[in-house]
Formats: sequence, C-alpha cells, structure tokens
Amino acid sequence: MTRFFGGKLAQYALVLFVTISLNFILPRAMPGSPIGFLVGEEVGSLTPAERQRVLRSVGLDRPLHEQYLSYLGGLAHGDLGYSYQRQRPIAEVLADRLPWTLLLTGIALALSTLLGIVFGALAGWRRGRRSDLAALAVFIFLESLPGFWLAMILVAVFAVQFGIFPTFGARELYSGLEGAAYWFDIARHLALPVTTLTLITVSATFLTMRASMLSVLGEEYVTVARGKGLRERQVLFGHAVRNALLPVATVFLLNLGQTVAGATVIETVFSYPGVGRLMYEAVLARDYPTLQGGFLVITLSIVAGNLLADLAYPLLDPRVTRRG
Repeated sequence: MTRFFGGKLAQYALVLFVTISLNFILPRAMPGSPIGFLVGEEVGSLTPAERQRVLRSVGLDRPLHEQYLSYLGGLAHGDLGYSYQRQRPIAEVLADRLPWTLLLTGIALALSTLLGIVFGALAGWRRGRRSDLAALAVFIFLESLPGFWLAMILVAVFAVQFGIFPTFGARELYSGLEGAAYWFDIARHLALPVTTLTLITVSATFLTMRASMLSVLGEEYVTVARGKGLRERQVLFGHAVRNALLPVATVFLLNLGQTVAGATVIETVFSYPGVGRLMYEAVLARDYPTLQGGFLVITLSIVAGNLLADLAYPLLDPRVTRRG
C-alpha cells in the first residue's frame, strides 16, 4: 500500500513539474507583446532604448531561461508574481476571483453529480425501455453541445428575450443590497452559468452510473434480494445503487479539477468574475504573470482531482491494491 501511494505521488510530482513549465512557456508563445498594454497608445513612438527600459521594468529583458528560473524560485517561495494589468500581486488578484469560481463550480458539480446518479440509476434499472433510450439520447445530446453555444442560447432566451435573469456579472454593483436580498441577487446571477455548466458536465456521471448499474444488476446479491421478496425500490436503492456508486465516486473526484477548467468558457460568456474570466482578460493584455497564475490554479485543481481519485480508489475498493 505504501509503495502504491508513493509511486502515485512521484508520478504526479513529475506531472506537476512538466505542467508548471508549460504554464511558463504557453503565454510567451502567444503572438504579441505586453509592451503595448504597458505603454499604451505611445508604443509606436518609443525608441529602442525606451522599449528596452519598459521591458526591463517587468523583467522581460532577461534571457528566457533566467525568467524561467526566476519563476520557479518565486513559486518555491509562494510568490506568483505581479500583474502588469492590475498592478497588484497575482496572489491578491486570484484571492478575489477564486471564491467566485469555486462557488460556480461547486454548485454545478453537486447538481450534475446528483442528477447524473439519479437518472443514470433509473435508466440502468429500466434498461431497454423507452424511458432508458430517451434518457440516453438526451444525455448524449447534452454531451455533444459546445458550452459557449449553450451559454449564448440561455442568455438569448432567458436573459434577453424574457428578462428573467441578468446577462452578466456575479452581482449588481453599487446596489447596496444586504442580507437575504444580497444572496438572492447572487443566486439570480448564478442561475444561467450554473445551469450551463451543469448541463455540459452531467452526462459523464449519467453514462458512468448507467453502465455501472448494468454491470451490478446481474450480480448474485441482486438476485438474492429479489428472491427474498424485497420491493423493487428496496432492491434498487438498497443494493444496486449502493454498489454501483464506486465508479461514480471516481468520476466525481476527476470532475473536481476538470470542472474548474471547463468553467473558463462559461465565465467568459457570462462575464462572471472568476479565474476563467481573469485569464481571458489577461490574454487580451498579454499579462504573462496573471496567465501563469490562472494556469497554475487550473493545473493544481486537475492534478489534485486526479491524485485524489488515484489515492481514494484503492481505499474504496481494496481489490485494486491486491491486483496491483
């Protein structure tokens, strides 16, 4: 068991190092330069010496390998850098944006997991019937939908056409709302982003739960439970669903990280002030440190989710360790 956990930790340490290196390289591989944002409209009139002075002020005049080593050294000391665009430490910027992303992704992940389990269990229980085939068609259709397209459709219908929900943001600015009215306003702004993110992530849980149900329905304990004369509901929830949840637990842990990454497009469409929207703004401004910080958050969330899944699965199913 110790060797198993140690091997997994070593693998993910290597993955984390590689992805951190890519996080440094990718922003600098984009066309363009942050100097236009740093200087403004006067960038065209700068002399070579003035351009060099501007680049030196943000550390971009040094060779790439020196910038890379400086970046790794900063990470080792918990320093994520300084935002060109906002003139603030990246850690402070992320501290402002991350709670909004966690609120959005947490609610969406909880809803998608619950809906996927319920509908997947019912579809597997009624395999081959019209309700099963209809549910399968609906969730496969949802799986194929582009997130940005679904988000724009929801905005056009429920925000523009009917005016039920706000079109952007996380709350009404300068409204002075307090207490229950404040949280109701946040809930109204969350409704469309949460709906979008839930719909585009629910299919994985549904398909996993349905397949898992199909595999356990032929097991002896289900046959014995039916032979004892238990009601179908008792067999379904007391025996089949409980044993079919193991693969779904793995999917849930994997989705912990992937949902944060998937929220980037949704936050951009709805102008939701999370990490995804922050990265979109940083791309426009060529704000390398902010992009590195945003990529780091997504990297850590995905690596942590996969690591938790790898470490938790042997605890949930000891047969994995025995087979290893």
